[in-house]
Amino acid sequence: MTQPARIGDRDDQIETPALVVDLTRFEQNLDAMAAATAHIRLRPHAKTHRCPQVALAQIARGAVGVSCQTVGEAEAMVAGGVADVLVTNEVVSPGKLRRLVELTASARVGVLVDHPAALADLARAAANLPAERAIDVLVEIEVGQGRCGVSDPAEVASLARAAAAAPGLSFDGLQAYHGAAQHGRTPEVRQAAIAAAAVHVRAAVAALSSAGLTPRIIGGAGTGTVLLEARSGLWNELQPGSYVFMDQDYRANTPAPGDLVFAQSLHLYATVISAAAPGRAVLDVGLKTVAVDSGPPLVDLPGWQTVRVSDEHTTCTVPPGVTPGTRVRVVPGHIDPTVNLHDWIVGVRDGRVMNLWAITG
Repeated sequence: MTQPARIGDRDDQIETPALVVDLTRFEQNLDAMAAATAHIRLRPHAKTHRCPQVALAQIARGAVGVSCQTVGEAEAMVAGGVADVLVTNEVVSPGKLRRLVELTASARVGVLVDHPAALADLARAAANLPAERAIDVLVEIEVGQGRCGVSDPAEVASLARAAAAAPGLSFDGLQAYHGAAQHGRTPEVRQAAIAAAAVHVRAAVAALSSAGLTPRIIGGAGTGTVLLEARSGLWNELQPGSYVFMDQDYRANTPAPGDLVFAQSLHLYATVISAAAPGRAVLDVGLKTVAVDSGPPLVDLPGWQTVRVSDEHTTCTVPPGVTPGTRVRVVPGHIDPTVNLHDWIVGVRDGRVMNLWAITG
């Protein structure tokens, strides 16, 4: 993998397109989340950064481990020194189940279930694990996302009983993540979504209690609602991810009074490669380097407007005077899939390259 910069380079020497994080803002974001969640378990989501160095910086500030969306992400985190990973997803293929079991030799490992057949497959894969390496199982409940998760509280209790009884597994609790709520544009929309999610959580907890079970963990929350879950009295493990970097989609949210507000710490550095027509500039950033599922990238300069994004180009309308070689900072619409398109994160402080972090997940 060709590195976009060298330690000690000026930031204007970084080869573009490149993901560049302002280390001061990045650390401020980590510190703010750590302070706001000091009374509760924090398990940040690594799907945002896919980078062990970022995960270890979060753990150094009190996080209990990280959440991962895939077995591959979990493997990358463990290989990078993370000792506690939760795959916040269902894992069903035999190969991935085998890899999940193998990870228990190096880390505490958890995973979600929402179906008896998937739980049975997981139990078979983990059957020979000793008790100290048992896989933590969280039953995922449907709280409004309309994606994965069990809706019937009786089914939640049934899955929890089966997990608790299976050799190699340990019932650990509930997963109650409402992803759609993270981008409710107004505080009222976000508050209503999490209040509705809490109804499902209470019903699931009541069903578990009737079955003689108590969830050690009730996990969920994201950057857009993390304080709502933290103050609910229900959720006791929080899994925000985007707060470390931020993006255009989150910037479109209206914060509530007293909300956590995080800085845009990561930008995609780009260069104008064509300015052949007045009022038009073309950047060396395209669909292969920036995600557009949550809208086009934004150039962080007045008078610039994104017109279209193609494979290797972003075309913008621009003020007079823009010439080839002009360097700009771009805010991605959605940070998670944008990071996934890159191999490196370049850390900059006071205009100098301080770190080069590989995106190994």
